[in-house]
Amino acid sequence: MNTNDTNNNPMPQTEEEWKKVLTPEQYAVLREKGTEAPFSGKLKPAEDGVFKCAACGNPLFKDDAKFDSGTGWPSFDEALPGAVKNIEDNSHGMHRTETVCARCGSHLGHLFNDGPTKTGMRYCMNSVCLS
Repeated sequence: MNTNDTNNNPMPQTEEEWKKVLTPEQYAVLREKGTEAPFSGKLKPAEDGVFKCAACGNPLFKDDAKFDSGTGWPSFDEALPGAVKNIEDNSHGMHRTETVCARCGSHLGHLFNDGPTKTGMRYCMNSVCLS
């Protein structure tokens, strides 16, 4: 069984277990691929300079990779090596790249190639997915 690093308890294995450890909003976004409303998130400064997956505690982004994209969602220009997986997403009549946590598979947001920094990438994440 995997370990949930946020509290050293076993990582949930079923959706019923996830519902018990996540808030309803977190569950809707992380496990059901929802999206929080723009400008609604309350992202706190990164603890130890690293933003982590709110579901499993996996380190995802360094705080120095964060930038203000003006979109209403936290944006990062690069993820930590091996922290996320990018998956082709053709839902809702759009062609996008979904970003999920490499450890627990939870939905985090989407990746776009329109970032203003040297990487040219914009990881557009839901703040409810980050701790």
